[in-house]
Parts: sequence; structure tokens; C-alpha cells
Amino acid sequence: MIDKTLQKRLQKWLETPAGERDIEEGATILLKINRNQLTYRNALRNPKKFGRIIEYELRKYYNKNVKEITHAQVEEMAREVEKIEKKHLSLDENNSASEFQAGKRADHDSLPDEIQALYVENKSIVQRMRDVHAQLRILTTKPGICPDSDRYPFLKDLIALDKRLHENWARYDAYDTTKAAEEQQEVVLDAREESKRAVGFINLNKKRYANNPTEELKAKLAAAYAKVINPSEKITAALKELGIIE
Repeated sequence: MIDKTLQKRLQKWLETPAGERDIEEGATILLKINRNQLTYRNALRNPKKFGRIIEYELRKYYNKNVKEITHAQVEEMAREVEKIEKKHLSLDENNSASEFQAGKRADHDSLPDEIQALYVENKSIVQRMRDVHAQLRILTTKPGICPDSDRYPFLKDLIALDKRLHENWARYDAYDTTKAAEEQQEVVLDAREESKRAVGFINLNKKRYANNPTEELKAKLAAAYAKVINPSEKITAALKELGIIE
């Protein structure tokens, strides 16, 4: 199976109009897939003749392998968006505004402008998320089949906006008026690094726990999960299945 970088190159090449394709690039991608030096050399010597052969082989490989992966990725993103919807978009706008107001710090007006701006930006992010989500709902409720390629940009935008929302809240909530600006940045970076380390710990130890469940490891996994910023649906489901979280 090819890696994600080569997968993107393959998709980009196939999406390029036939007359604008770089045959050498296509031949190089195919060489990495099938290791056929003869086809590669022939394509370089006679790109006009072998261009169609390269396209045929790459499209055949794409339809058999990459297309399934892409569909699985979109489905995984859709599950993540469902989680985002329940958390941020299920309330009506009045209730959402009340909940948002509750997150405002008591010392908000005394905070530096750039920190106050995070709170203001998050208001606009939530509205943008609502707009994108509404477009996605319209798209998926239309008669007929909704292709993955149509859903993907909306799902991607929602996930990116949700990530930005969490990052802004993390900086806003963690800001300490007694510390210098340089130290504030360190706090945010430390939180992100801690989240990455926690995900790594979970991935390394969930199988070990499944094979040999102990209370000590269960507590460590639960503690690690609590440190993950915006945990994925996959990690959440895995820990629920193991009985580590509810």
C-alpha cells in the first residue's frame, strides 16, 4: 500500500486534464507502485505513446486501492463531525450564545487585546461552523447519492474550525495575568505536546491493557485520555470498548 504523500501525488495526477499531465511524473508514481523499470523507461522514451498506458495502470490501481481508503477516511471524518455537531452545533443559537457567554472570564476586560480577540474570534468560528454545517446538511439531504468528493471539503472545514476553536479556548483559559507573554506561549505549546504524548501513550498501551488489564494501567490510560485535546472518535471508541472511559 502506498503512503499518503504518494497517494496525494497520484490523485493530483489523475485529476489533471490529460493534455496537461506530466507523463514523467505519472511514470515515476507508477514505478514506485509496481517497480516495473521497463514501463518506466519506455514512458520516458515515448511519452505520447505510453501516456495512455500510464493513465490506465494508475487509474486501475487507484480504483482498486486508494478509492476505498478515501471513502474510509471520509466516513471517519463524518463520525468526527457528528461528535462536533453534538458538542457545538446541537443547541439553538440562543442557548448556544448563553453557553458561550458562560465561558467568558470574569477578568476578560483586563486581558491583553490579543487574548480578548481569541474569545471574539471563537464567536465567529462557531457561526462559521454553523454555516458550513448547514451547507453540508443541504448537500446530504438532496435526492440521489452524495459523493465523497462533495462531502470532503465541508467535513475538512468543520474539523479545522473545531481544532481552531479548541486551540483558542486553550490559550484564552490558560492565560495567566501574573506571567510574561513568553511564558504564556510555553504553556500553550506544553499543552499541545502533552496531548501528543498522551495519544502516543494510549496507542502504545491499549493493546497491552486488552491482553492484561490492571487497575494501575487503566488509571494511567484514563489520565492520558483526559490530557488529549479534542480526542478522535477512534481513540474514544477504543477506550470505551476496553471499559476505561464511559
